[in-house]
Amino acid sequence: MEPAEKVSAAVDPAAANKSLACASAEERIHWAAQQFGDALVLSSSFGAQAAVMLNLATRVIPGIPVILIDTGYLFPETYRFVDELTERLKLDVRVYKPELSAAWIEARHGRLWEQGVAGLEAYNRLVKVEPMRRALRETGARGWLAGLRRVQSSTRQTLNIVERQNGYVKICPIADWTDRDVHAYLTKHDLPYHPLWHQGYVSIGDFHTSRPLTADLTPEQTRFFGLKRECGLHESRDGSDI
Repeated sequence: MEPAEKVSAAVDPAAANKSLACASAEERIHWAAQQFGDALVLSSSFGAQAAVMLNLATRVIPGIPVILIDTGYLFPETYRFVDELTERLKLDVRVYKPELSAAWIEARHGRLWEQGVAGLEAYNRLVKVEPMRRALRETGARGWLAGLRRVQSSTRQTLNIVERQNGYVKICPIADWTDRDVHAYLTKHDLPYHPLWHQGYVSIGDFHTSRPLTADLTPEQTRFFGLKRECGLHESRDGSDI
């Protein structure tokens, strides 16, 4: 067993959640840094409020690897947002892509995202889950910081600060933050929302499965046509996905 794996196995999520329950987000990131050292990464979709976690993590751990999964179908605004935040926050962005190009996937399988829940799940496995699995493996990660929050959706209401997922320990330092907390942090540090936030997008992923929030939709229905909420990276708590 490698040293980083020993550290990962030694972490007791239940004990960690108890000790970190009243800690600040910065203290939680410090804890993760102490536990995992160079085997700690941050994942980011560079979505609506991504600047919060990117700023928090890099203030505590300058140069932490930031994993971005480029599905090939991100909004043009997202790619420009990545460039903007990379330059501003001096990010070490590691871009991972599907093994096949978007055109090749469509040639083989058609538009999977238009083929119901089964198609969406197959699509997510190809363009998101597999590249993320490869990213974690190639970066040598054992600890994984993510910007998930409990108020984002019904699927995240029971989210823990520390969870184990298929050999990795996932830490969500802002799990208990409200939208008000996020806005206050962005304002305090003069950080931007994703450009599409101002056009009504509250959850931003691929352009073909993200819609702006309107009066006839709930926030969860703005992704994946309301058929599902999660993309596969964070659905499983027992490690079956990543």
